[in-house]
Amino acid sequence: MSKIKVKLATLLLLFGMGFGLTTNVASNVLPQTATTTAQAATRLSAKQRKQIKAINAGLSKKQKAAKKWIAYRESSFSYTARNGNCYGRYQLLRAYLHGNYSAVNQEKMANKYVSGRYGSWTHAKKFWQAHHWY
Repeated sequence: MSKIKVKLATLLLLFGMGFGLTTNVASNVLPQTATTTAQAATRLSAKQRKQIKAINAGLSKKQKAAKKWIAYRESSFSYTARNGNCYGRYQLLRAYLHGNYSAVNQEKMANKYVSGRYGSWTHAKKFWQAHHWY
């Protein structure tokens, strides 16, 4: 019985090593053209980028930097990030987005939220640093 267990363990080990080796070789040899769903969903069109640029045009460099800092902490810049009832790059409540989860709407509503609650992105960042949420 123990010889069968040893043979089975050896077979599984060889299979595991072979599988690991082939996946490692494949990942190094084959081109990396596939993207994840989240990456594909966060790709913005030229029109969306232009709209977002216009939405953020009134922000100073310091405000834009604070907004970017919060976006990284909240979602690693993902417009499709989810956490309970919060959604998107700035983890706004879904109700606040009114069913429109587009990147453009997220940017607009995030600016509106921060302006109303904190007055500025730099104040929101300071609050985030003290409480780990905003």
